[in-house]
Amino acid sequence: MPDLPGSSVGYDVSGAVATITLTTPALGTQAKDSLLEAVGAAQSDESVRCVVLTGTGRVFCAGQDLGEHRAALEDGGSQGALSTIAAHYNPIVTALATMAKPVVAAINGSCAGAGLGLALACDIRVAAAGAKFTTAFTAIGLTPDSGLSASLARAVGTARASELVLLSQPFTAEEALAWGLVGRVVPGEQLAAEVEALAGRLAAGPTLAYAVAKRAMRQAWGAPWDQVLAAEERDQIALGATTDHQGAVEAFVNKQKPTFTGR
Repeated sequence: MPDLPGSSVGYDVSGAVATITLTTPALGTQAKDSLLEAVGAAQSDESVRCVVLTGTGRVFCAGQDLGEHRAALEDGGSQGALSTIAAHYNPIVTALATMAKPVVAAINGSCAGAGLGLALACDIRVAAAGAKFTTAFTAIGLTPDSGLSASLARAVGTARASELVLLSQPFTAEEALAWGLVGRVVPGEQLAAEVEALAGRLAAGPTLAYAVAKRAMRQAWGAPWDQVLAAEERDQIALGATTDHQGAVEAFVNKQKPTFTGR
């Protein structure tokens, strides 16, 4: 999958490592289409033995493009606007989580909302010192998608996950390390070298054993992945129709503080 002019996603294979780079901060339709294509390309390329997912500049991934989302709400209501869950987010995180090769998230900067869901769908997470995280969803009147309602609790425990989702407060890379959300934090200028070395080690490792180990760890948890995703999609669509969500999106786009009424 060569890079396309104007694409929001870079794709590069060096040796046995495929690097997928998000080149725009937020995920609009074009970016999600390209990301889904890139993950599929990495998945199907037998020469690729490890995958790296990263961003550019100071942002790993800020999640859904809320400007585009607002327009979609106005056009087709919550059902249409949140059809992207089934069309994009569910297949992307499923492909990352179930890929029969290791996937490393190189979190170079801000990681929010669905961006956090993408990172948590990866097997190993390395963050740059100073990177900021937030769940974001309840701040705009929604519940998590991208598998976050399961993967966050699995990473940090239910008590911490409840605080992070319900309060939606930002947290640091250092806190993410202490809570077990990321495995390593390195100075930003060392992130590329650290991830390159890690990916090279994984690419040279026992790929079949990695694949089986990934499957075993995933299946060891209670709820099946598809049920988690289906429940998230149903709840997102219902919440997308609320005044709280639509008003919060409007406020966010206009750089205002949202007011929630419970409706």
